[in-house]
Amino acid sequence: MNQLTCQAVIFDLDGVLVDSTAVVEGTWRRWAASHGLDFEQVMQVAHGRPARDTIRLIAPHLDSEAEAARLAAEEAHETNGLVRIEGAVQLVSSLPKDRWAVATSGTREIATTRLTFADVIIPAVLVTADDVERGKPDPQAYALAAERLGVLPKSCAVIEDAPAGIQGARAAGMPVIAVATTYPCEALHDADAVVECLSDIRASTDGGSITIFIGGSHAAAD
Repeated sequence: MNQLTCQAVIFDLDGVLVDSTAVVEGTWRRWAASHGLDFEQVMQVAHGRPARDTIRLIAPHLDSEAEAARLAAEEAHETNGLVRIEGAVQLVSSLPKDRWAVATSGTREIATTRLTFADVIIPAVLVTADDVERGKPDPQAYALAAERLGVLPKSCAVIEDAPAGIQGARAAGMPVIAVATTYPCEALHDADAVVECLSDIRASTDGGSITIFIGGSHAAAD
């Protein structure tokens, strides 16, 4: 079992603390069909990015803000298809309340709906697409989460499930543990370690340090 020592932990939401794949893909499938776009092409870039950024990449001729607002409204209160992730409640509960955060590419409304569904408490620091100008893979969301936690970026560990999020966290100077819930292990090679499921990760706190224990690790960054 590998170990990582940090002062705070920042979680991505979708694919890490709650499995929203069915909801996300269903929403994007309907959106793609309504605009005559290829769903598979959309999903190649959608996971881990704010909707507005995905739309700018896939359909620059559309009003990205208006289309993103439409998608967010559709997902905001949708819980049918959400799945709780084993180990999520236990992991966040093992951390001091002021030492962990969530940084997600979704809106605040979507995030609170999904956290509530997953029985995960709403963290004191919740950074969403509403808080940043540039979404993942830009490091802004993770840098802002560290700032609000009052911890240096290099002292934060990130738990992610998507290449865009891994890229953003590493650009912020943070070590990353990837969970292979949305992408296969080989697609997450830029992370410092990769596990198959969140329950492979546990944490303990001793004074000012958090030790993360990583079991079943499949890959490590160079």
